[in-house]
Amino acid sequence: MKYLYLAVLLCCLLPLSNAHCFVMEIKPGATHCQDIDDQTWHEVGSKWRNSKCMDCDCGGCCSAYATPQRFPADCVSVFDSEACVYRVHKRDDPTVQCPIYGAVGK
Repeated sequence: MKYLYLAVLLCCLLPLSNAHCFVMEIKPGATHCQDIDDQTWHEVGSKWRNSKCMDCDCGGCCSAYATPQRFPADCVSVFDSEACVYRVHKRDDPTVQCPIYGAVGK
């Protein structure tokens, strides 16, 4: 019965997981792996950030940024693909930063 409770608990927590990650297979004896987005080759044990703003190693990749979910209504979030970060600022004045109260990812 306790396993049933554990299974229900885990099923309820699954939707709260918002990290964007995936696993890549490393073939036994491989010395390099290929980034699936950029098609670039990397040495096993190295880490890199690809063009899709994913932090990777040969075992997989995870998003390198958090996505703002809660911020003041008079603000807007804009993704900066060069820095791999969301910037949240006033709609009518991009020079004024806004507070972020909640985010998902990373």
